[in-house]
Amino acid sequence: MAFSDNLQFLRTHRGQTQEQLAEILEVSRQSVSKWEGAQSFPEMDTILRICDLYQVDLDTLMRGSVEDSLVEDTAQYDSFMNRFSRRMALAIGGIIAGVGLCGLLEAKGVDEHRTAAVLLLIITVCVVAIVASAIQEDNFRKQYPVIADFYTERERQAFRQKFVWFIAGGVGAILFGVALLVLFFSRFPEEEPFESYAVSVFLLIVAGAVAAFVYAGIQEEKYKIDEYNRNNNPTPAVKKRKGVINTICAALMAATTALYVGLGLALDLWRTAWWVFAVAGILCAVVHIVLDPYRDED
Repeated sequence: MAFSDNLQFLRTHRGQTQEQLAEILEVSRQSVSKWEGAQSFPEMDTILRICDLYQVDLDTLMRGSVEDSLVEDTAQYDSFMNRFSRRMALAIGGIIAGVGLCGLLEAKGVDEHRTAAVLLLIITVCVVAIVASAIQEDNFRKQYPVIADFYTERERQAFRQKFVWFIAGGVGAILFGVALLVLFFSRFPEEEPFESYAVSVFLLIVAGAVAAFVYAGIQEEKYKIDEYNRNNNPTPAVKKRKGVINTICAALMAATTALYVGLGLALDLWRTAWWVFAVAGILCAVVHIVLDPYRDED
């Protein structure tokens, strides 16, 4: 492959337009178009910037085949994302499971202060795991801003089959939990400790379903290498918009946690106020959709 072919492959592989690459290199779009059309070559300092930008050596860029050199998972991206998705799924599902577990403890007659302490401990561990995992993921992106698309179409198709079952299984589990609640209360009165037992078991089922949703969602994103590369190399406008999104979502989650703890301490709603996290998650999703920096491009 010639330099022109390598440059075009690297740019499209990262999901960049000629305008975006020109902005990064501080040249005109016409210059990038001429380079890719083999009508001219950039200056040496620009070529070196291209090497740094795409993390490719000079010899491969000028005379080799970049496409052939980017076929292995040298960054161990797949194993990292597998660990990340498992940790996030367990931590997020663990918060809901903790509420269900504390409901069982209350039904068993454990003192409410001890139950609240256990719940706060579980939430603390889960939140720490979420924050630590997010920081690790951010560090990984900084260390490996560009990943070769090493996944085959067969691997993608195999995951799509699993993805359907993760989502369908999670929905089925929640519906099964609702059916169990109906059957339980048709046999037992809606009073303590029966109510606590029933709701706690239902929350444990929901926790498993939510964990499945989170795991499947992150795994689905794992295969979108083009989006990964594009998100790690945003234009200034995109970077600003993403900063706004992250700030809003961080504020939402902080306010939600404070609200949940406040409702628990003031009104003893530890078991029932968990829904505030679901609402916060939905609001964050809405923020991402409304403020999506790539919406106009897509």
